[in-house]
Amino acid sequence: MNTSRRSFLTALGTLAASPLLARDFGKNAETVRYPDPDVIALDDSFKKIKIGNAVIERLHTGMRWAEGPAWSGPGQYLMWSDIPNNAQMRYLPEDNHVSTLRKPSQYGNGNTFDQQGRQLTCEHETRRVVRYEANGTVTVLAEKFNGKPFNAPNDIVVHPDGGIWFSDPGYGALFEYEGKKGPLELKEAVYRIDPATAKIELVTDGLFKPNGLCFSPDYTKLYICDTGSTHYKEAPKNIQVWDVVDQRKLAHGRQYISMKMALNGVEVAGQADGIRCDTDGNIWVGSGWVGAGYDGVQIFSPEGQRIGQILLPEICANICFGGPRRNRLFMAASQSLYSLYVEATGAHFC
Repeated sequence: MNTSRRSFLTALGTLAASPLLARDFGKNAETVRYPDPDVIALDDSFKKIKIGNAVIERLHTGMRWAEGPAWSGPGQYLMWSDIPNNAQMRYLPEDNHVSTLRKPSQYGNGNTFDQQGRQLTCEHETRRVVRYEANGTVTVLAEKFNGKPFNAPNDIVVHPDGGIWFSDPGYGALFEYEGKKGPLELKEAVYRIDPATAKIELVTDGLFKPNGLCFSPDYTKLYICDTGSTHYKEAPKNIQVWDVVDQRKLAHGRQYISMKMALNGVEVAGQADGIRCDTDGNIWVGSGWVGAGYDGVQIFSPEGQRIGQILLPEICANICFGGPRRNRLFMAASQSLYSLYVEATGAHFC
């Protein structure tokens, strides 16, 4: 790329813009002028991440509640959950083809892939964590703790040592629409499955409803979204960060960020749901439950400063980085799947 063209693209990315009103994401919608006004830099550091000639794309719509996007490196495809439709979906980038990957999915929610390329899923209906094997069989990794069934495993991440960490806030047991209604027999918590012994250990029950999980790039910290305010009045709307000790324990939990922000002169706070980290340690957060100007993706520096926003016309439940270079952000947002190319790289293999 010559110097003049590089300077031009950089200039596009740093132009100030205000969000579009009533943006049309339909097939016959008018072209959005560069730079995308719904990708907003709140700090100079995000101007290096925002690409001047990349726009938010709506890849698919028609789901009931899109969740758990995960990128398959070996397969070079994106999969995600449509929980109420009891299905898992798949997107193929080469021709934008969308198909049903698996149905029924046991009302699966969070997904990821392990280092062997096998899909891991948190199932609401069965209250299990499972792994799909290469031969098509399903291995149950976790279904009970201390003799009691889990509430409804929600989000899931894999550590380089092979340990599998998952949250269990219980949303899938609260109504039939997204799982199987039933009592919560365990305190909401985060667990770890040991790769050598398959033993399940409780790593923290210090949050009201632990939801989205994400390791720091060096795996020394674990970020956890607390969405407990949906059911507990005293619960904060925040993300906590914990130190990972000996690769298997958590210590020194504290607030990373509050989801409060000023919007049109009024302080508002929504929920932080799914999260991912880039190689620079920035935290990307699927957020919503406030409305226009808030719902979408919020980006925070490693120090917890809000540096950017990606505004969507729908609540964004979860996100992941994908593509051959892991520089394409996929956003599972209510009824639709969106994407945006960014000048950032996902820190982890999924």
